[in-house]
Amino acid sequence: MQPISRRTFIFTAAAAAVAGPAFSHGQTSGPQALVTGMLVGADQDRYNTKRTVLGGFPIDVKVATQDTNGGLFIIENLNQTKGGPPRHLHHDQEEWFYAIAGEYLLEIGNEQFDLGPGDALLAPRKVPHAWAFKGKNHGRLLIAFQPAGLMESFFEEMAKIKGEPAKAELTRLFHAHGMKITGPPLF
Repeated sequence: MQPISRRTFIFTAAAAAVAGPAFSHGQTSGPQALVTGMLVGADQDRYNTKRTVLGGFPIDVKVATQDTNGGLFIIENLNQTKGGPPRHLHHDQEEWFYAIAGEYLLEIGNEQFDLGPGDALLAPRKVPHAWAFKGKNHGRLLIAFQPAGLMESFFEEMAKIKGEPAKAELTRLFHAHGMKITGPPLF
């Protein structure tokens, strides 16, 4: 598997953002055009908000749904403990993973992949997938959703839950945001 370069990803993300309404499945009320660059620094969130999901995974929004008129949503997941989300699928989004630091196991369909720093992997829509941090120390995983759909809203709702969410609540949230849980987490 050839890792995608940061430059290639940025060009692809920019193309999706420029396409605007062609990808518009987002949560915005109308077109929102950036007229200048938007910097989100290392260890910072687009909204200067701290979020933790699934009982212990901090995330930072790097590109918000509104920034691309619904074309793209990007988060950085920070991992200090092993694990990840349950196996699931997205009805309307591709999900792209880029390992910045640490070691990850990803499962897409019936295949498993090991990702280390610089490796990238795309999970197609409607295909069950999951990821898990398996390394030592800490990990950083960049995750992009195209189109953005309801993913930003999903993470906002998840961050409101303190601790590990109950299975029924998790199932409800996944369903309400265009996803389906298809199995347990990898670990």
